[in-house]
Amino acid sequence: MGKRRVPDLYRAPFPLYTVGVHRETGLVITAGGGGASKTGIKNGLHFLRMERVDGQLTASLAHSFDTDPRATMSLALGGDVIAAGQDASCHLLRFKERSGKPPGKGGGGDQGVQRRKGGRSQAAGDASPETHNDTTQITVESVGEVQTDFSTDALQKCVRFSADLNLLITGGADGHVRVWEYPAMKKKFDFKAHEGEVEDLDISPDNKQLVTVGRDFTCCVWRNDQLATGLRWHENIPNIPEKMYRYQACRQFAKVEDKAEALRLYTVQIPHKRDRRPPPCYLTKWDGRNFLPLLTQPCGNEVISCLAVSDSGTFLGLGTVTGSVAIYISFSLQKLYYVQEAHGIVVTDLAFLPDTPQGRTVLGDNEMAMLSVAVDSRCKMHVLPNRKSFPVWLVLLLCALMVVGVIFLLQQAFPGFI
Repeated sequence: MGKRRVPDLYRAPFPLYTVGVHRETGLVITAGGGGASKTGIKNGLHFLRMERVDGQLTASLAHSFDTDPRATMSLALGGDVIAAGQDASCHLLRFKERSGKPPGKGGGGDQGVQRRKGGRSQAAGDASPETHNDTTQITVESVGEVQTDFSTDALQKCVRFSADLNLLITGGADGHVRVWEYPAMKKKFDFKAHEGEVEDLDISPDNKQLVTVGRDFTCCVWRNDQLATGLRWHENIPNIPEKMYRYQACRQFAKVEDKAEALRLYTVQIPHKRDRRPPPCYLTKWDGRNFLPLLTQPCGNEVISCLAVSDSGTFLGLGTVTGSVAIYISFSLQKLYYVQEAHGIVVTDLAFLPDTPQGRTVLGDNEMAMLSVAVDSRCKMHVLPNRKSFPVWLVLLLCALMVVGVIFLLQQAFPGFI
């Protein structure tokens, strides 16, 4: 572990703020941009196709979708629909894959791509007339938009789909959480969850509980629009004043291996003030049923910027404002992987490869893989090789041989012992 170089999987022509992996196709969807300012930096969504070439993981640009004049700051994937947070709105985009050349140029600056030899990509419009294009094309269309923030900052901070895709939940800079019936996008709840920005949120598998994190030092559990409880992570930790730390991120109701009924909630706490000698950040694991803290561990002095949990609930990913990336095991909250300053600036989002056939194909011989994106425009892949283990039969055989060996030595040292 320590400072080492992680090669770029992909580099975009604009800052990247969010990333997701589509479960059905394995497409990586990442987004960002320069916003409405007249800097010449574009705004867009990029669709990346990952594959292994000669044992090496590569990514090619499969499609780009222009979102000018707004940058996408957050996104959630629900089937073939992307819920993209753009300024004070949530923009719903549906994408489809089609074989062969699309019927025409897509709206909003769509660009199909084809693969050249050697894994390079080019815009479909640059292909020569005699080149036959039989690759899969991606089309994107807008299917709706709702305003999700009414503050002067005009920023949707976070968005999540429920597991059954019946609800869409948004949190804004105005401190409000808004729950929408999906796909009708009829507002079901609208309530003031925090004084200040909603930093993060997540919803339970049964849609009955919602966890929100705000800049007002609180992490709250809601049932519908009613406050159920507030979390207190530091009650049993000495010498931590009430407002020394604030919650930064949450991931609710993660699975627990070998325990079908067990659920876990994970939160990250960061120092409210940045000192010359900063105190450590903390990672806390909670019981997802009664919301009691199970374990809290320090996770370094670099300020945490984002959190992700793997499909299996085994791994936790952390990104920092200094560009570092770490992976922890959820059982003990111990660090398994760390790259100092993997990115040149703040890590804005993380996403584990899903536990699907496509994900396992890309994963290869590795135990886990996680994507990170940052304001430096780079998307990187972090892999954890399979930890070495021995089969049970081999362990039992070695134990039996050890017993036989001990008996033989005793017989040699003490004739007639047996």
